[in-house]
Amino acid sequence: MSEIVILFSGQGAQKIGMGKDWVESSATARAMAEQADRALGFSISSIMFDGPEDELTRTSRCQPALYLHGLMGLALIRERLPNLLPVAAAGLSLGEFTAHAAAGTFSFEDGLRLVARRGEFMEQACQATEGSMAALIGGEESQVRALAAAVDVDVANLNAPGQIVLSGSVAGIDAVIAQAKDFGIRRAIKLNVAGAYHSRLMQSAQDQLAAELATVSIQSPALPVVCNFGASVVSDAATIRNMLEKQVTGSVRWTESIQLLISQGHRHFLELGPGKVIAGLVAKIDKNVVVHSVEDVASLEAAVHAL
Repeated sequence: MSEIVILFSGQGAQKIGMGKDWVESSATARAMAEQADRALGFSISSIMFDGPEDELTRTSRCQPALYLHGLMGLALIRERLPNLLPVAAAGLSLGEFTAHAAAGTFSFEDGLRLVARRGEFMEQACQATEGSMAALIGGEESQVRALAAAVDVDVANLNAPGQIVLSGSVAGIDAVIAQAKDFGIRRAIKLNVAGAYHSRLMQSAQDQLAAELATVSIQSPALPVVCNFGASVVSDAATIRNMLEKQVTGSVRWTESIQLLISQGHRHFLELGPGKVIAGLVAKIDKNVVVHSVEDVASLEAAVHAL
């Protein structure tokens, strides 16, 4: 098995201890953690390893933490399997930035600073607005969109068939919870989040990120990267900037992104990030594809053995 699609985790997957056993056992991982701490001007690695929970959960912290963790995992896989050929990459929301770094679209440090700033901008937007999110389970996309329109909220994530997330004002999300069954949706679960990600309430963060993206040197990716907003492959710098910007307020079209990769004949995926969230979503999209999840030393060794 030499060809594989690499997938990177999004916000919410973070957990205390992430990457710790890699750094303790690998000079490569240790050097990356030290480089990240220097570039950011604070110790993201100690927050990853030891928390506290509320600090790691902060948008401005968990985004660079997940970015660093994903790229550490990729570096360690590449060390052990030099002949493994990533043939495409994608990432869930924040993970799209990690996918671009993996594809060489921008440097490790440029991407790290970008996601740290993105996290700060989104955190500020959360504090400036009253937003919330809800996961809708067991509804058709048309039913969920009808509900979103009725209560004036936005479609944040199309994660998998029967799993769609809505985002918007607290009042709007409360209405989603109250009215979901009327629209034929089995369950609506309010999410424990700081604000309304991937909704119009993130407009200030999107505008600030656009200015930040304009300053970063962007190359054509060395392998196809599927963007969330367009559910399409992006290759030129202007489109990449535009898609990364629009993603902040736009929908994460994860189902379509994975379906695009599968339609191109890809059947083997490598998830780099804590908690096997992406493996669960991909299994709902197509149970016939294989996802190897890598989050620590044990799962890394298992994936190396399998591949």
